[in-house]
Amino acid sequence: MVKKILLSIAGCLVLLVIGFNIWGALTLGKHTPAEAAKRNANANEVVMVFGGTGSVGDALLKAAMIDTEVKQIYAVTRRLSSRLEQGQASGRVEVIMLEDFTDYSEMSDILAQVNTVMWGLGTTSIGMDPELYRKIHVDFPIAFVTEWLSARTEAPMSFHYVTGMGTGEEEDAQWAKDKGSAERRVAEMAKGTGLRTFGHRSAWIRPTEENANFATYLLERLLQPGYLVITGVDLGRAMFEISARSDELPNGALIDNKDAIEYAAAYRSYQGI
Repeated sequence: MVKKILLSIAGCLVLLVIGFNIWGALTLGKHTPAEAAKRNANANEVVMVFGGTGSVGDALLKAAMIDTEVKQIYAVTRRLSSRLEQGQASGRVEVIMLEDFTDYSEMSDILAQVNTVMWGLGTTSIGMDPELYRKIHVDFPIAFVTEWLSARTEAPMSFHYVTGMGTGEEEDAQWAKDKGSAERRVAEMAKGTGLRTFGHRSAWIRPTEENANFATYLLERLLQPGYLVITGVDLGRAMFEISARSDELPNGALIDNKDAIEYAAAYRSYQGI
C-alpha cells in the first residue's frame, strides 16, 4: 500500500515537471539577441549591486566581480558576506553600509558615476506583512531610482530589477501586483532620460557553486528543458549584455527566463567563455 502511494506521488511529480517544461518551452522567449549587435563598451564600467548577501544578489555580485569590462563595483548592503569581504580585501568592491533603503541622499556623488544597477534585493511574501513587503519591493527601488535620476540622467544607464516569474499588475496575488507596479513606475520615471529599466521575470535562479548542493543541481537538470532555470551568474551576464546593447531593448522591457538565457549565451559568446 505504502509502495503504491509513493509510486503515485512520484508519478505525479514527474508529470508536473514534464508539464512545467512543456509550458515553459511553448510560452517563454519574447526577445532574441540581435546578431552582430552594436555594443557600448562603457555601459557597465561602474556597477552597483543591491542584495549582495542573498542568494540571487550574491550571484549577481560574482558576475560583476569576474567581468573584465566592469571597472568599479559598489555594493549597497546592511551587512557583510564572505564574498563582500573578499571583494573589499581585493579592492574590487567598495561596500556602502546603509540602514535606510528609502534614503540615498548621501550617495549622490557616487550615483552620478553609476552605469548599471543590479537590484537583487528582495524576500519571500510567505509570512511577510503585506505593507512591509510592499515597502521592500516597491518603495525601496522607487526611492533609489528617484535619487539616481536626480544625480544623473546621461546614458548609458540601466536598472535591472529581479522581480520573478508570475509578476504582473494583472495577476491575482498581491506580491505579483506590487512588483508589477514597481516595474511600471520605474519605467515611467525613466522616460525622457538616459535610463532604461528592465524587469527580470526569472524562474528558478540557481545559486553560485559555493552555495549549491546536489539537490540544486538535480533541480537545475530537471527544469532545463523548459527554460525554467538560470544560474545567478548567467542572470548577471544577461544584465550586462542587455546594458551593453544600448540601442536594442527599450526602456521598460520585461525579460523572461528564456530571454535571459539567450542574452547570457550572447555574452559568453562575445567574451569567449
